[in-house]
Amino acid sequence: MILKRLNISIHPPLPPVIKEVIWHPPLENWVKCNTDGAANNLTSSCGGIFRNHNADFLCGFAENTGLKSAFMAELCGAMRAIELAHNRNWTNLWLESDSSLVVQAFSAASLVPWELSNKWLNCTRMTRNMNFVVSHVYREGNQCADKLANIGLGLDSFTFWTELPPQISSSFVDNRLGKPSFRFVYM
Repeated sequence: MILKRLNISIHPPLPPVIKEVIWHPPLENWVKCNTDGAANNLTSSCGGIFRNHNADFLCGFAENTGLKSAFMAELCGAMRAIELAHNRNWTNLWLESDSSLVVQAFSAASLVPWELSNKWLNCTRMTRNMNFVVSHVYREGNQCADKLANIGLGLDSFTFWTELPPQISSSFVDNRLGKPSFRFVYM
């Protein structure tokens, strides 16, 4: 009322758009790996989860990277995923990250910090011998990898799981069932 009396026009903000976010399994004969990074004041880490077209758990990993940058931890997660897929002879790999910068780095290597550039180059060479796709997902669709990356903050060494870690079982089941999460996007 006061603003109207002072002849000040009111422009209320637009309401948020609610986006449904669902984790999608890969095509048959493909392996999908969701990766993530985490950082706090002391250290950083990465984690990832590999699943097949039936959304079955294939393996997962977490690692304390010891780096200070969250972006570098995200890159380390992507590189570790490529190395693991290469070592397991998985030639159809879909890498999914909630970091749009990581996705962009695959087409603009100049985004990669020099400390990681040699390892990054080796990993991108590995992808040339694969059917390789990289995509972005909102963090609401990346909850399993997020939890693994957070586990990595407390680790002393690389940890590899061949059975589903109990810490991610509820998010894993939600993904497998196609349960949506919701994201509020402000335009």
